[in-house]
Amino acid sequence: MPLLSIVLSFVVPAYNEEFELPRTLDSIHAAAAGTEYEIIIVDDASTDRTAEIARNAGTKVVSINRRQIAAARNAGARAGCGEILFFVDADTRINHKHVAEAIDALSNGYAGGSAQVQIGGAVPIWSRVFLRVFCTIYFAFRLGAGAFLFTTKQNFDAVGGFDENLFVGEEVYFSLALHKLGRFRILPEPIVTSGRKLRIYSAREILSYTFYVLTRGPRAARSRHRLDIWYDGKRETGST
Repeated sequence: MPLLSIVLSFVVPAYNEEFELPRTLDSIHAAAAGTEYEIIIVDDASTDRTAEIARNAGTKVVSINRRQIAAARNAGARAGCGEILFFVDADTRINHKHVAEAIDALSNGYAGGSAQVQIGGAVPIWSRVFLRVFCTIYFAFRLGAGAFLFTTKQNFDAVGGFDENLFVGEEVYFSLALHKLGRFRILPEPIVTSGRKLRIYSAREILSYTFYVLTRGPRAARSRHRLDIWYDGKRETGST
């Protein structure tokens, strides 16, 4: 599938991302160079300059008031006109290889995919060890990282998008739904996503939240209760 023959929609859910968003937009523009594409910022009730920055950058801005990542991704996908959808978190950097290899995977019959993950910036040593073990197990099951997912608009519609009953872990169920349509590709080139949670929260907090979600499963994911690490809105405002 030639790059120039299709339209790509990059959906970026954002809540108070005035610091991270400009670099993410720069990375998407560079990654998509040579293709026909659009960037859709889904501003989910931000109280900072997120929407202003997005509009000044010439992106399409969709405003919602849900404070839910699944709903934000779905709103962006519905607003897009691309044949291929890329979901990129507002604190994540991608490059041209991710775009080219995603298109190649979809052209070769894959239903969708994601990529390996690299953490940007300085983070505690314990977290790098923890993430290496977690990612090795997680990606072995061919599950997508929420920071970067791709599929076709047709496949997105076929699986009904992201489950808006879930406030966390929606990427797991989205990946499993795509598995039913075909193969799921994990690109070897890692995306670079912010390590801010690992700097803002202690090891005890992160492990406690993770244990809570893993042990309670979907019951924990159906409410923002005890999901502060994902929804309290703590942000960094300077370089790391």
